[in-house]
Amino acid sequence: MRLIIVDCGMSTGIANRHSRSFVVEIIGIKADRRCSPHKNGCPATASITGKDLSVGMNIQRVGILANAGKETAARDSLKLGEWLEKRGISVVYEEEIARVVKGVRGVSHEELPRLSDMIVVFGGDGTLLKAARIVKGHDVPILGVNLGAFGFMTVVNLHEIFDTMELILGGYSRTSKRMMLDASIDGKSLSALNDVVINRGNLSRIVNLETFVDDRYLATFKADGLIISTPTGSTAYSLSTGGPIVFPELDSMIITPICPHTLTNRPVVVPPDCVVKVVLTTREKGATVTVDGQDSLVMTSGDAVSISKSDAGVRLFTSPERDYMEVLRGKLGWGGSP
Repeated sequence: MRLIIVDCGMSTGIANRHSRSFVVEIIGIKADRRCSPHKNGCPATASITGKDLSVGMNIQRVGILANAGKETAARDSLKLGEWLEKRGISVVYEEEIARVVKGVRGVSHEELPRLSDMIVVFGGDGTLLKAARIVKGHDVPILGVNLGAFGFMTVVNLHEIFDTMELILGGYSRTSKRMMLDASIDGKSLSALNDVVINRGNLSRIVNLETFVDDRYLATFKADGLIISTPTGSTAYSLSTGGPIVFPELDSMIITPICPHTLTNRPVVVPPDCVVKVVLTTREKGATVTVDGQDSLVMTSGDAVSISKSDAGVRLFTSPERDYMEVLRGKLGWGGSP
């Protein structure tokens, strides 16, 4: 049995955004189906290399979350909100951006995913990381719109937002499933989309981090710290310390030492169902456990932090204009074809 989907322009740009066609071939029988982005009733769904291609996704409520510190965040949020409301879509603003957008009501972080079918995030990757922790446990996909300087996960540029929303509302969109991590210490737990970082704090001294994988001893890293990252986070702090780039749909954990004293220490990639335990064995010195560079816990000598794959992940909309390889080339400044 063969299923072939010919995707007309999803990855390379779309000549006609108001009418899309695809051909499905099953055991030699072809059917050409043409759909309008503003008409429901296209129930087909396919899974392609870890991404969901959803045709006919029913979006009736859109949440908006933005970095209120960005100069244009309020204007851009309101502009999108008005555009959506003209199309009969209900708009829900997160409370922080609602304070600077005049005449709208804001909702709390807890309410936002419950009242939304999808969430649009205006900002940089930091704002999207915040949104991921807010929606954890809710099957609410996130669209990141880049207002920052880099934007690995906020893959849609501001000038592309309305064309992208046309596709999403019409059901022509892909989402990428991303794993998250849970870090727990002394009964306290935090979640991360990018990484869990154990670092030495303010003192310019190395720390000793005894590391186990599923209770099997791996190594004692004498280093400035240790990063345990998801594939999504492999292009963040882990990359700057010599870690590998891992495709975001490939579930795994990457253990990367920060400036290790032993030069043969290298990053290690372990399966996603492992539990990584790190024990701080340095006497009279503490360390800090930071998740996604935003929330933190304190470790003292003898404390152990356990990192494992979270039961819940997050879905991110991918760019309709470029695939992951193009994102890598653009963000990292790699050369094109010879």
